[in-house]
This record gives sequence, structure tokens and C-alpha cells, in this order.
Amino acid sequence: MPLIMGMSLLLACQFLGELVARGLTLPIPGPVIGMVILLIGLLVNGKVPRSLRMAGEGLLRYLTLLFVPAGVGLMVHFALIGRDLWPILITLVVSTGLTLAATAWGLDRLNRRRGGESR
Repeated sequence: MPLIMGMSLLLACQFLGELVARGLTLPIPGPVIGMVILLIGLLVNGKVPRSLRMAGEGLLRYLTLLFVPAGVGLMVHFALIGRDLWPILITLVVSTGLTLAATAWGLDRLNRRRGGESR
């Protein structure tokens, strides 16, 4: 029963995210908005409910299976990807660099706020 409740909570957050994204015609995917809704709920609650933890651990256990459709998509659209290889590679490198920089900046700010040493 706890697993069903956890999965229901995850699906409810995703559904709410879809409603918000489509209702407000936002260019953000519904599942992303659903994750933000879930994050806000967890921050308000202060802890992760046992049912949600069980559902999350169950999904993480089989996370590698979720990469199979993406791998198949790469193989099916190999020629299309080959035609646009340079823009894709440049985008990947730049976005990875920006993500690393933003993460480092955020961690540095959090470290300073906690009173830790910084360079």
C-alpha cells in the first residue's frame, strides 16, 4: 500500500504540472513543473514520506531501463543526428559548462552562508 501511495503522489504532481503548463501555455514541460510542485511540497513537509521514499527507490532501481528508448532513438535517427552533429556537440559542451559553473557558484554561496571557508 505505501508503494501505491508514493506512486500516486508522483503521478499527481506530474498531472498538476501538466495542468499548469498547458493551462498557462508555458514553454516548460509539465513533468518539470510537477517536480517543482513536489519539491515545494517536500520543503513544506520537512521530510520525505515513507511511501514516497519507497516509490523513489523502486524507480531508481530500474533507472537504467529508462535509457533504452533514448538509445533506440539515437540509433533510429543516426543520420539526422550526423547532419547536425556540430550544433549538438557545441550545445552539449556549452550547456554542461554553464551547468557546472552554476552549480559551483550555488555551492560556493551555500558554503559561505553556512560559514564555511571559501577561496
